Amino acid sequence: MREDYLQAALKIVKDPNVLVNIVSKRVKQLKFGSMPMVESLEKLLPEDIALKEIIDGVLKYSIEEPGSSGSTAA
Repeated sequence: MREDYLQAALKIVKDPNVLVNIVSKRVKQLKFGSMPMVESLEKLLPEDIALKEIIDGVLKYSIEEPGSSGSTAA
């Protein structure tokens, strides 16, 4: 995982636990055949693609209020 992408994504998603959940859910989607929503000239790991999608603002998420089902959505 690229440290520069991680630090940039943490500026957008302030809670590291939420960021981990968002990235892990998106990585699963990418590994099961979802197409990346960003382009890169370099070969990126699925984790880096998910982080870049967050940084570029194309991966949307929402945080459920306490007491409701689920915590994040990609």
